[in-house]
Amino acid sequence: MGTTDSLAGYLRARARWRLDRVQSADGGWNARCALALLDAASYAESLPADDPLIAALKEAGCFGPYGVGEFAPDEAVAKLIDFWHSGEPWELLTAIPPVARGGAVPTRG
Repeated sequence: MGTTDSLAGYLRARARWRLDRVQSADGGWNARCALALLDAASYAESLPADDPLIAALKEAGCFGPYGVGEFAPDEAVAKLIDFWHSGEPWELLTAIPPVARGGAVPTRG
């Protein structure tokens, strides 16, 4: 499996997790998160393996220490992804490397 397929697969799995959550009165939160993640997965899948966004994820260690494994985010990146609910797909992919390097998880309104 290639890097873009691995990333897209991870994002789709987290979108399914969001869709499966049952929370009364969430005001559509889980649905918004799921749609944003599905959009990001589709975008990621369309990127070539040598795209600068994919290269930045590799350099940040999101595909293992040598950039050749499956997409495996650390806890902070997983939190960023799990709570992503708006914005363009490239914005999510751009937000991941700084968080993977120890930066703060950005807050979104």
